[in-house]
Amino acid sequence: MITGSTDGKIMVRRCLVTFKPFRIFVVGIGFFSLCFLMTSLGGQFSAKRLGDSPFTIRTEVLGGVESRGVLRKISDMLEVILKRMDSLSKLDNTSTTDARRLDELSSAINRFQPAGLVEKIQAIAQNVSNMAIRVEQILQNSMVQGRVVRDGTSSQCEVPRDPRFPECPGKVDWMRARWTSDPCYAFYGVDGSDCSFLIYLSEVEWFCPPLAWRNHSSPPTQHTQQARPPKRQAAFRTDLSVLLDQVGAGKESLSFMKRRIRRLTQQWATAANRLDAKLEQRWRDQKKILVHVGFLTEESGDVFSPKVLKGGPLGEMVQWADILTALHVLGHNLKISMSVKELQGFLGVPPGRGSCPLTGPLPFDLIYTDYHGLQQMKQHMGLSLKKHKCHIRVIDTFGTEPAYNHEEYATLHGYRTNWGYWNLNARQYMTMFPHTPDNSFMGFVSEELNETEKRSIQQNKVNNMAVVYGKEASMWKLQGKEGFLQILHRYMEVHGTVYYETQRPPEVPAFVKNHGLLPQHELQQLLRKAKLFIGFGFPYEGPAPLEAIANGCIFLQPKFHPPHSSLNHEFFRGKPTSREVFSQHPYAEQYIGRPHVMTVDYNNSLEFDSAIREIMRTKVEPYLPYEYTCEGMLERVHAYIQNQDFCAPEPPFIPANLSRQGSAGGGRMTGPPFVPLPNSTALSWASNVTAPTAWPPLSSLRLLVSQEGQSCVEACQSAGFICEPAHFRFINNKEALRGLEVQCEVVDSEINHILPAFSVVRRECGLQREPLLFSCAGHSPKYRRLCPCRDFRHGQVALCRDCL
Repeated sequence: MITGSTDGKIMVRRCLVTFKPFRIFVVGIGFFSLCFLMTSLGGQFSAKRLGDSPFTIRTEVLGGVESRGVLRKISDMLEVILKRMDSLSKLDNTSTTDARRLDELSSAINRFQPAGLVEKIQAIAQNVSNMAIRVEQILQNSMVQGRVVRDGTSSQCEVPRDPRFPECPGKVDWMRARWTSDPCYAFYGVDGSDCSFLIYLSEVEWFCPPLAWRNHSSPPTQHTQQARPPKRQAAFRTDLSVLLDQVGAGKESLSFMKRRIRRLTQQWATAANRLDAKLEQRWRDQKKILVHVGFLTEESGDVFSPKVLKGGPLGEMVQWADILTALHVLGHNLKISMSVKELQGFLGVPPGRGSCPLTGPLPFDLIYTDYHGLQQMKQHMGLSLKKHKCHIRVIDTFGTEPAYNHEEYATLHGYRTNWGYWNLNARQYMTMFPHTPDNSFMGFVSEELNETEKRSIQQNKVNNMAVVYGKEASMWKLQGKEGFLQILHRYMEVHGTVYYETQRPPEVPAFVKNHGLLPQHELQQLLRKAKLFIGFGFPYEGPAPLEAIANGCIFLQPKFHPPHSSLNHEFFRGKPTSREVFSQHPYAEQYIGRPHVMTVDYNNSLEFDSAIREIMRTKVEPYLPYEYTCEGMLERVHAYIQNQDFCAPEPPFIPANLSRQGSAGGGRMTGPPFVPLPNSTALSWASNVTAPTAWPPLSSLRLLVSQEGQSCVEACQSAGFICEPAHFRFINNKEALRGLEVQCEVVDSEINHILPAFSVVRRECGLQREPLLFSCAGHSPKYRRLCPCRDFRHGQVALCRDCL
């Protein structure tokens, strides 16, 4: 029997190190027998002298059945240990590492004393499972080492230095230090050896090259050639009944989305026929698409659904309803998830696997989700975001700039927020409005009127009728609003649509005719009669102003001075963008403008008064930008799905390579790649240089240089173009600097979100070393930036002229 004396412990420890495997097996049997005896005695004590027993409290807590269950669990675990001991006894040699681990096991045994039997049993119950896992790891490690020695392949477990897998050595070092931090690694066979690290990092993840001596019947990684099923052609759909069934029911938010889909059914069908004719039956790949609406899941709190009928924000639900409809109408194979359980089912990942990576290919070509959905995938799913993140598209209302998206850079330079930092390509974030071209503009749709409806609206407009933009009473708090509302009231009859349950909200002035929260069709009728739709400054950038303009209203909004941003306004604080907002609805101000949109200083009573009188004199027709029609959204989403590929590697582009036969671009360069554009300070891609494959195509490229302190967004807009982040890799080189006649005494490559750029004073030029930090939005007062601009289609700012 094992004693509690110090000499006895030392003797046992030495024995475990020096005994032959057969003796280890005997010790295992003795340990099992001892524990079995103790459990039996504990049961007898508790049965015979319950009242006086020192175990009374413990017995009452556990209960008879539960106590027996715990003992059965201990017995099962000890049986596993016995089997592992038996396997160990069959090995010829035990490494020093294994001996040390067995030494740890013996220490655990020695701590097991006769005193306080049931307490010890309860304490060891939690540790037995860990002991079994440790012994299992020892066995696997010993067997792997034995096989490696026998096969003469020990050198194959050395950490490779492969330029194609530059992160491999660092990942192995991380695994050495942290492989026990998550049970996931043991689940995939990691046992603490370098061989197991390399197997995991090459077959489950993708940081290391496949090991030559491994049989590669395991699931392929991202870098392995996979047999893909034959492509199927997507066909336009006009029947939305299947989609309506997929959306589901049970929440007011889902009911709202379904009502919207039904109301716009005919417009979607007409738009599908128009786009089909425009594309001339061109082949379109049908994609398998998962849509996971994270913000509506119970796991995220679903704060939106209860507010649907109480004046809460509907912009996100409007956009998601239109995204679902666009994907369905375009003919793709769609799955819709509104809960983590549904998400797990669609991905084929069993619950309870923690954050283990998903092995094998992703069952979807694309996943549309939001920030809530991303977080749920990280916390609850077997989906490895690093491995499959190129398939993800994030619906992001206000946008994410590259400086906030790059996790390490954001952390080091003060850009870290509660959102962002996912290390995606910035174009994978899809916004409600074209805030920054760093992201992809997804948008939504507004109802489009036919000519008969437009004429009817113009005939029935009430010239002195205004509707206020604000469904919640909190938006009417008269802090600085008394003056301009009184001016408005002098000229117009003021109407509101503020939610209330039993009595009129006290925040709404008595002269306002409040209709309460209106259903969508009744709100449309109100807007068709009104002459003016007026904003209070909040909410920012919602769909309502576009709907009002489409129904023949003039939208009047406040000018912000200074502009609102994360530096001075609570609403934007914590959002992953440095964008400055100069009015309530920047898109309406910039892309629509007068006479449909007027932006004035509400604090200047003379300017406000003049604006109201001008509005009453002005006649406008209903107007809807093409990009917010059903056809415009279908066209845009189609172009993204068929052309945006963030999984294909994008090697850095060096124009000098074009002068070599057979290099990227497929031709021989006969001159510089960039040439002056007629009647412009910008450069374009030279026609005598074969353009590498890219989307948008390089025929749309317009290269120019910004002023100091100016972003590429502003520089391109001032020249009548749009900044195109996909083209940064083609101008991030010395050839572009030469084409712009930039004088550089020093050319460095750095990691900074304002690069490529140059300093005129110091004559220093900087090129970008981290592609994820290519940023249209970045700016610095010390640098002038190299800006890749592009042309764009009329009414479709997201697409260049040749993008379809």
